Amino acid sequence: MHTVQQVLEQKTHNNVISVAPDDTVFTAIQTMADNHIGAVLVMEGKRLTGIFSERDYAREIILKGRASHDTPVREIMSIDVITAIPEDRVRGSLSVMTDKRIRHLPVVNGDEVIGVISIGDLVKDVISDQQATIEQLENYIRG
Repeated sequence: MHTVQQVLEQKTHNNVISVAPDDTVFTAIQTMADNHIGAVLVMEGKRLTGIFSERDYAREIILKGRASHDTPVREIMSIDVITAIPEDRVRGSLSVMTDKRIRHLPVVNGDEVIGVISIGDLVKDVISDQQATIEQLENYIRG
């Protein structure tokens, strides 16, 4: 089974996309749209302070009738950010994400954010691993 680091290495785009806490929600949504992602890290310099997702936008802006252009990200971001470390195993991280009902997991090495993995990245890795096992078993059976 692979580690989170190995999953990060397989991603074609592994740059950390972030906004500042004082940026507007509109800026965060635009950043997510420009990068085709569903969540963006909220960082002060290199320090992770939160995460902002499409879910946060739907619940805190749309449903409450707030204005995207006038609301700073810090007011609606999730601040209790669950993270992974590069050595974490894929299945363990997948379990955490499922249990906590989150779809994005920042990966940190010490105090540095080195990437973000999505639940889709992990599912893709599990499927690939299972497919390799199936092929090995078929080859073994064929002799």
